[in-house]
Amino acid sequence: MKARSVLGGALGAVGGAVVGNYLLKRRASDLENPLPGIERTYRWRGIETTYTVAGDPNDPDMLLVHGIYAGASSHEFAPIVEQLAADYHVYAVDLPGFARSERPPLVYSADLYGEFVRDFAAEITDEPIVIASSLSGTFVVEAADETEFERLVLICPTGETAAERPWLRTLLRAPIVGTTLYNLLASKPSIRYFYDRDGYYDSDRVDADEVQYAWNSAHQPGARYAPASFAAGTLDPTFDLGTELAALETPTTLVWGRDAALVPLRDGRDLAEAADLDLVVIDYATQLPHAEHPDKFVEYLSAELPRADFDTHE
Repeated sequence: MKARSVLGGALGAVGGAVVGNYLLKRRASDLENPLPGIERTYRWRGIETTYTVAGDPNDPDMLLVHGIYAGASSHEFAPIVEQLAADYHVYAVDLPGFARSERPPLVYSADLYGEFVRDFAAEITDEPIVIASSLSGTFVVEAADETEFERLVLICPTGETAAERPWLRTLLRAPIVGTTLYNLLASKPSIRYFYDRDGYYDSDRVDADEVQYAWNSAHQPGARYAPASFAAGTLDPTFDLGTELAALETPTTLVWGRDAALVPLRDGRDLAEAADLDLVVIDYATQLPHAEHPDKFVEYLSAELPRADFDTHE
């Protein structure tokens, strides 16, 4: 009798998880393009990826590459796209596995993303200035060896997120248990916690619409596969970021939020010293200074990129 009760409880828990996962999937709305401009697609190795183009085609090209986290998307650059498009031909891409791009059940890797950035930039843009956030900065650095970039602007780049835990990727990719665990990690409270703790210095700046968009992005079909690789630490590059930056011929500027904790400012200072790079520090900011202080971020860009003539509204 007792064994039957345990079995019944286990089946009930599994059934509840299945129903809960299904209802969450049903609650996620279609993901709208959050950026001003024209949406286009780029088919890469059978994966249809989505990007938005804004600005005058006669202006210099600029490529925006969002960071890596559950719910990540080009929405990260929504506060600055319009200002940048006044002076640049802006391309904001959703990486494979995220947002409005396809999310096939691949084993995602740093090399895959580096190769995607390389191919996208070579085929779609013309010697762009590249702005990349967090871990995506390493994908851009890897691509820079074989790609003509005008300049790199790396926001809190990091090459070390966690020790490799392949078992965690396997767990998160499991049909029932993995989906349930992922839904907890990508819940609205978890997303809000990320923005409050690591994204923004002032949590009052976190907009409910931003959390909702990230939640919708995190609950599209197949959305857990790329974050599963990230959580397992297998998106970290195989090279030392400081060494690679020092050898890079492309002019590069680092931008850091002074109060960043996830990738602290001391890491930025170490990278800047090791590679002899300029380091721009934005006060009252953490991991997403470009989202929290868009006017200040664009103001710094105007000083770093003399070809631009920005119209800031600080």
